[in-house]
Amino acid sequence: QVQLVESGGGLVQPGGSLRLSCAASGSFVSINDMGWYRQAPGKERELVATITNGGRTNYAESVKGRFTISRDNAKNTVYLQMNSLKLEDTAVYCCNAVAHVRLLGRYANNDYWGQGTQVTVSS
Repeated sequence: QVQLVESGGGLVQPGGSLRLSCAASGSFVSINDMGWYRQAPGKERELVATITNGGRTNYAESVKGRFTISRDNAKNTVYLQMNSLKLEDTAVYCCNAVAHVRLLGRYANNDYWGQGTQVTVSS
């Protein structure tokens, strides 16, 4: 019903930058909160950053000052600008969106996830 497609991952050296994008498509009334989560090998998934449709942001302490989340509501797209990347930022980054949808005549707010994009920071 709602598809999230991420792009922009890759291999980068420590101190480098990457920009992730995630576009939402499908059948929905609106996209509410959007965000990025990541999961490193052997670790639990953790929040990286979220943004409301009004532009209010929230960041994990580990990425504050280095990462910036933004969104284009007209394109239903969220971005994550990652600067000063560190080895410990290596993970699969997944996009999340809360969409207001209509199902069988009823409205609901449902959670959707992208497939993830690999970010590898290595020298």
